[in-house]
Amino acid sequence: MNTSLPQQVKIVEVGPRDGLQNEKESIPADIKIELVNRLTAAGFANIEAASFVSPKWVPQMATSAEVMAGISRKPGVIYSVLTPNMKGFEAALAAGADEVVIFSSASEAFAQKNINCSIEESIERFRDVALAAKQNNIRLRGSISCAFGCPYQGEVAPASVADVVRRLRDLGCDEIDIADTIGVGTARQVQNVMQVVAQEFPLHSLSGHFHDTYGQALANIYASLEVGISIFHSSVAGLGGCPYAKGATGNVATEDVLFLMQGLGIHTGIDLNAVVDAGQFISTHLGRKAVSRACNAIAAKRAG
Repeated sequence: MNTSLPQQVKIVEVGPRDGLQNEKESIPADIKIELVNRLTAAGFANIEAASFVSPKWVPQMATSAEVMAGISRKPGVIYSVLTPNMKGFEAALAAGADEVVIFSSASEAFAQKNINCSIEESIERFRDVALAAKQNNIRLRGSISCAFGCPYQGEVAPASVADVVRRLRDLGCDEIDIADTIGVGTARQVQNVMQVVAQEFPLHSLSGHFHDTYGQALANIYASLEVGISIFHSSVAGLGGCPYAKGATGNVATEDVLFLMQGLGIHTGIDLNAVVDAGQFISTHLGRKAVSRACNAIAAKRAG
C-alpha cells in the first residue's frame, strides 16, 4: 500500500448523464447544455455528457444528440457518451464524442437482470464497438457495475471483478471504472478489490465510481487513494438516485469529493465554488435541495 497519496487526481463528472438519467421529469436540452457548459467552465477534464441508448429504455437521454451539438467545447476536455451497441456508437461518432463508454457487470445475476445476457455475451456485444472506437481514434472506457456487491446475488468475489477487467482490457479499453452500483462497499474491501484488479490493468488507468447509498463513498475514495487510485467519478449536487435502495442517494457528490481533495492538498484543477454554482443551478431547476452536503453548506455560508 502507498504511504503517500497521489498529488493529483482526475475527477470524471458524471452528473449530466449518470446523474440525470433517473429523473422522471423530462429535462429540456438547453438546461442540460447549460449544466455541461458550467461544468466545463469549472475546470473538469472529463465530463460524461450524454448517452446514446434507446429512448424507449432511457427517455431522459432522448436529447443526447441535441446536447452534444449545443455544448461549448473546451480544447483538451474529454466529453464522454455511453454507447450500448453499434447504433449508439454511430450516433456518438456523428455527435463528435471524445470517448465512448461500454459497460458490463462483475455479477452474473445483475448482467442477466439488467441486460438480459451473460457477462461473456455482454463483452462480445461490445467487440464491434471497441474495434470501431479504435479505428476512429476515439477513447474507449469500460465500466464494471456491481464490483463490490449485487442486489441479486449479494457478495461479488474480487476474482470475478478481475476477470471482467481482463476481458475489457483485451477489448482495448484505455480506462476501466470499478463501480459500486449499490453503494455497499467498505474501505478495506475496496482496497482489496483495487489491489487485485491492479494486477490485470495499470493502476493509473483504473477509476473508482462510488455510490453513497450507505454513506461510505468518501471513505471508499480515501481508501482508494491509499492504494494509488487517482481517477474518481462523481456527480454534481449528488444527482442520481439508486434504483435498488428506495430513497437512497446514488453517485457521490462532486462538491463533497472536491472538499475532501482540497483538505488533503490534492490538486484537481477544478473550481469548487463554480461547481457549487452548477449544483445550485440544476437543483433549482429540479425544484429540490442538492444532495451534496458541501454544496448546501457553502451555499448557506454565502447566503450569510
